[in-house]
Amino acid sequence: MIIEDGAVHIDSFLAVTLGIVVLFVGRRLNQVVGFLKEFSIPEPVSGGIVFSVLFALFYMATSIEVSFDLMARDVLLVYFFTTIGINASLGDLRKGGKPLVILLAVTIAYMIVQNLTGITVATAFGLEPVAGLLSGTVSLIGGHGTAIAWAPKIQEQFGLNSAMELGIASATFGLILASIMGGPIAKFLIKRYDLKPQEQQSLDVGVSENQPEPKITSYDFLDAMLAIHTCIIVGVFLNEGIEHLGLQLPLFVTCLFAGIILSNLVPHNYPRITGTSWPANKPAVALIADMSLGAFLAMSLMSMQLWTLVDLAGPIFAILAAQFVVAILVNLFVIFPAMGKNYDAAVICSGFGGISLGSTPTAMANMSAVAQKYGNSHQAFIVVPLVCAFFIDLANAVIIPYFMGILM
Repeated sequence: MIIEDGAVHIDSFLAVTLGIVVLFVGRRLNQVVGFLKEFSIPEPVSGGIVFSVLFALFYMATSIEVSFDLMARDVLLVYFFTTIGINASLGDLRKGGKPLVILLAVTIAYMIVQNLTGITVATAFGLEPVAGLLSGTVSLIGGHGTAIAWAPKIQEQFGLNSAMELGIASATFGLILASIMGGPIAKFLIKRYDLKPQEQQSLDVGVSENQPEPKITSYDFLDAMLAIHTCIIVGVFLNEGIEHLGLQLPLFVTCLFAGIILSNLVPHNYPRITGTSWPANKPAVALIADMSLGAFLAMSLMSMQLWTLVDLAGPIFAILAAQFVVAILVNLFVIFPAMGKNYDAAVICSGFGGISLGSTPTAMANMSAVAQKYGNSHQAFIVVPLVCAFFIDLANAVIIPYFMGILM
């Protein structure tokens, strides 16, 4: 930890340690505050928001900023998506083929609606229309990374000096809304239509609330870690190969694909150096997935610098309120019917709540909280990450320049 120039810089080791503390605080909050658990609010969200508010109050009282080295957080994201790939079988992928195409088509249509909503509300409040684009797919479906990437270009072309601040503020508030949207939507659909999983499935992430925790030995854990590291190595080579072709994908996406490839190439019962079969759908992999996702999201939320967003809060809240309402309506009246009005569709809706205003990890955390309470949906954990971790970025790369051209 370094204190200099009126700021506290927390290194990677302490950031991970604090992230673990945040997870436990979130867990205790969910145990004590009934509605948090009732509506399947993810534990890292409960704790992360509390800590980000505390850091904001600390800044307001002392004018000292708190910042974090988040390198370890990004590694955890790679771990998480690799586990999702490892658990993906060809049978699941074939089963998810049609829902995948439907969800992708609806999501792309929704992205256009999201930009139109942002532009309309921004114009109504007397803001530059491009400010609405920044509070559309640039920052919401796109997330912080897309906002940071596009804000300088928007500032240069439109002369909007607050482009970076608007993008980051929208992405931050959107992340909070996305984190609290998915669980209540799934609960509403499950209760209203009396939905249940068609079959009992082992969890992709975490441990079910209704079943005893499985026994996991140290060698089970190391076996899963070896498989994950093997997939990450392959994923790094895939990423470099794709980059040589002139394309750029986040490392977690190619590691997800590496997990899918290896899980379906390695014979299930083929003994490896560990003397065990490939650990797809085993409790150790689900445990690592849960740990990685929880710590990643806790660190992401606790590190939000809320004090930087105060001046922009008014117009952004107006735009995000409209985006929030649109996202809920699309989820209930478009996504749920299009995905089949069954239990899988309800879990996918909780994930879409995370996609629509937040990020891929938020979508996965929403689905994980729902799955641990009501039952797993392999289909949801295959379809949603493929749509939001891969295809959305490609679609956004076309949609954003298209709207910028219209607004010029």
